[in-house]
Amino acid sequence: MNPSLLVPCLLLAAGAQSAPDACWKAQSSGVTVDLRGVAAVGPAVAWATGAKGTVLRTVDGSTWTRCVVPPGAEALDFRDVHAVDAEQAWILAAGPGASGRIYATRDGGATWVLQFTNPEAAGFLDALAFWDAQRGVAMGDPVRGRFQVLLTQDGGATWTPAPATGLPPALENEGAFAASGTCLVTGARGWAWFVTGGAKASRVFSTRNGGRSWKATETPVPAGEATKGLFTAAFTSGGRGVVLGGDYKQPALGTLNGAFSTNSGATWVAAPAQPAGLLSGTTLVKGRPKAILAVGLAGTGRSRDGGQTWQSLDGTPLHAVSSAGPDATWAVGPKGLLLKLEPSVLKP
Repeated sequence: MNPSLLVPCLLLAAGAQSAPDACWKAQSSGVTVDLRGVAAVGPAVAWATGAKGTVLRTVDGSTWTRCVVPPGAEALDFRDVHAVDAEQAWILAAGPGASGRIYATRDGGATWVLQFTNPEAAGFLDALAFWDAQRGVAMGDPVRGRFQVLLTQDGGATWTPAPATGLPPALENEGAFAASGTCLVTGARGWAWFVTGGAKASRVFSTRNGGRSWKATETPVPAGEATKGLFTAAFTSGGRGVVLGGDYKQPALGTLNGAFSTNSGATWVAAPAQPAGLLSGTTLVKGRPKAILAVGLAGTGRSRDGGQTWQSLDGTPLHAVSSAGPDATWAVGPKGLLLKLEPSVLKP
């Protein structure tokens, strides 16, 4: 893909009559595999991950290089990445059993340490997130009737299962979607959330004590099928949150795909997101208190009020998005698609 190509961005809010604008600027990833994970650190630094052991990094905001992956990881599907800076990052390989792994680097991806291999043959890792460089959480689909939740207090050197007694039982057929790494997110003061689908109801699991105990709350977003439910979440430090999803087999399905909360997820209000259809990744925008971006196979949407109302920006199919500010927002998608948002799109 031509790295200078601008992806048209149409503001499709009701009544909008403005001309097409330049929304996403395509950057050359150098790969053709699906990219699912992305972590923006700043205007010049970001990481991206995907299938076939793919890990990418930029340190100038535009030129991406492929990182070395340890022997034996070439076929893994890295669905999530969390980065502290240009040197330190964690990547999670989603998949069944021992293919679910967590690696860490402290030298910009030149070398990696295998920190965790899932010992649960019936397990399936989905995502990881960190509160800081030492405290983190990872989660996977239910094993023996409860979601698999792992905690670290030492930067991932050791990962310990969360107490099973602190986890509500999973519903029949309930699981999480490893679509973007944002089915699990962390917040201030030990808060974290993960979202689910596939069962009779979509649910949000929340913790306020660093993952030791969790509560589950139903949302109005439909589930009921293995491909349907919540895929992604974002929460502010003030307890405002948004959850989004849809059906990955029917990405244009126009059913309810979003909900928002003003009390850290204790209750949820239906809020249809735009574009209509599957939205699998979302991010807060640093420096814009109520600004949220969402992406998915349905395209790109924006909220300026914490997820209560949405505008459709673009129809390009994407998987994940991450923002460290208006001038530091990237999205990734199918077949190596890697885009950087034009800062003007996020003007107040």
